[in-house]
Amino acid sequence: MARVLEGNTRGNSKKIAIVVSRFNEFVSKRLLDACLAELRRCGIKDKVITVAWVPGSFEIPVTALKFARKKAVDAVICLGAVIRGETFHFELVAYGAAHGIMQAAIATGKPVIFGVLSTNNVQQAYQRSEKRGENKGRDAAQAALAMIDLLKKI
Repeated sequence: MARVLEGNTRGNSKKIAIVVSRFNEFVSKRLLDACLAELRRCGIKDKVITVAWVPGSFEIPVTALKFARKKAVDAVICLGAVIRGETFHFELVAYGAAHGIMQAAIATGKPVIFGVLSTNNVQQAYQRSEKRGENKGRDAAQAALAMIDLLKKI
C-alpha cells in the first residue's frame, strides 16, 4: 500500500499569524471571529496567535510575506472580502490578492492560506461567513493547521 500523508489539525505549539482586511470589515470580522474560534477549538492558545489588520485585501500579500519569512511563524492565514462593484476594480483586487498570497507561500515554503472571499454581492459574502453555518474563516484555520502538520511530515 502507498504511504499516505495527511495533516493533523490539533496541536498547541503551532504559531499563527492572521492578516485581515479592514475594507468590508463587516464581513472580514465575521471571518476572523470564526477563524479564532476554530484555532482555539483545535488547542491553539491566544498567546501564539498574532492578528494584523491591513487597509484592504490588496495589502494582504506583502504583510503575509513579511510574517511568513519569520522563523517564529508556522503559518499565515489571510482573511478579507472583495465584493463586486460596478467597475473592473473588483477583478484587479481579487486577482492581486490571490496571486500575491500564493506567491508568499511559494517564496517561503510555508502555509499562507487564502481566506479572502470574492463574491458578486454582500448576500454571498454573508453566506460564506455565517456564525454557525458555512464560514471560510473556520475553513482557513483548519487548512492552516493541517498544512503545518503535513509539510512537517514531508
